[in-house]
Amino acid sequence: MLGVVCLSKRTTDEGLRECFAKFGEVVHARVVKDRASGWSKGFGFVRYSTLEGAAAGIEGMDGKFLDGWVIFAEYARPRENPPPSPPSYGGYRQ
Repeated sequence: MLGVVCLSKRTTDEGLRECFAKFGEVVHARVVKDRASGWSKGFGFVRYSTLEGAAAGIEGMDGKFLDGWVIFAEYARPRENPPPSPPSYGGYRQ
């Protein structure tokens, strides 16, 4: 799976799919959107059917323009775990 960053607020799932489909068979393309506004949060994911397609997609689109913005594509990495929350004392401080 590829992670794509610096997407325009106008970029749609279909637009992302069309752009990356030039380099191989795209199985899934999704732009992450803000729940309240429905606009792009500026990043998304593209999944190819083969690793060769994914490598070609990175080579072909990293540093290129999409919807007027320069985008960056790389292999997606697992999300890092957030730091643990401080202990709760029921709202009272001692």
